Amino acid sequence: MTRIRAFETRVERLFLDGKLPGFVHLSIGEEAIPAGVCAHLTKTDYLTSTHRGHGHTIAKGAPINLMMAEIFGKPTGVCKGKGGSMHIADFSVGMLGANGVVGGGFNIAVGAALSIRLQGRHDVAVCFFGDGASNRGTFHEALNMAAAWQLPVIFACENNGYASTTPFSPAGKTDLLGQTAPWPVHSTSDLARRAAGYNMPGTVVDGNDVLAVYHAAGQAIARARQGGGPTLLEFRTYRAKGHFIGDPEKYRARQEVEESFRSEPIGRFRQVLLEAALATEKELDDIAKAANDEVEAAVQYAEASPDPEPQAAFEDVYA
Repeated sequence: MTRIRAFETRVERLFLDGKLPGFVHLSIGEEAIPAGVCAHLTKTDYLTSTHRGHGHTIAKGAPINLMMAEIFGKPTGVCKGKGGSMHIADFSVGMLGANGVVGGGFNIAVGAALSIRLQGRHDVAVCFFGDGASNRGTFHEALNMAAAWQLPVIFACENNGYASTTPFSPAGKTDLLGQTAPWPVHSTSDLARRAAGYNMPGTVVDGNDVLAVYHAAGQAIARARQGGGPTLLEFRTYRAKGHFIGDPEKYRARQEVEESFRSEPIGRFRQVLLEAALATEKELDDIAKAANDEVEAAVQYAEASPDPEPQAAFEDVYA
């Protein structure tokens, strides 16, 4: 979680300084979900991500220096600088790619899970997606096929409260300021309940509690490895930053952001460790320093990498 936070905090500063091309979407405040889920995965397991995919990629084991070079658009990047932040991938660790299309990872993950079944392997596929993507047709297509064929795929919803600028607003639900959404966009306040329509388990999990995430993901992944089929996990969290860096965030109140960030996962878990005497302040500070040092080394690697040659635009394409 600390590595993800350090990486994204540094990327935010770099983008605001005008050093990065393209758009960048941050997952600050959501770090417990990729950390808790991916702790159960190996390199041969598969993962599909969203346009907010730095945390998933780091937790799956991709090298931070190559990720940073990718975001800089350098040929030393994990995708030769051609994917950037929104399409970052690393097949060598089973990370099949972030996706600029909302809901674009569902059927890729199901296809990956089908390949696992056809090859007789005991691996799994994990599909990360947001609350907004749960309203796309691909969500229903993927869950139906995964359930019908009992494929080893875990659908991990990161319900961070907003689909771009649209609040998560089931009928009758009030937000943190007591306001009722006039135009609900979800039929239920618990997206995990949709699993029942596909005869698969569905669970709502506190996405800011890394131990709760770890436990729920562990059960679902173990079940999938044993041939028990898919699971829908809805992780409740909060997006501390805007939809993208520079987002004016006119769709939510600053008070809401400040109140929600009080339960962010890193500080919360830090208190758990300290109160249980499982770590000291110094040990936790050392972890944070090591993460920051690693990220700074990655920035130096990216900045020292050469710019792409013009002819590289004609390489790695299909006709």
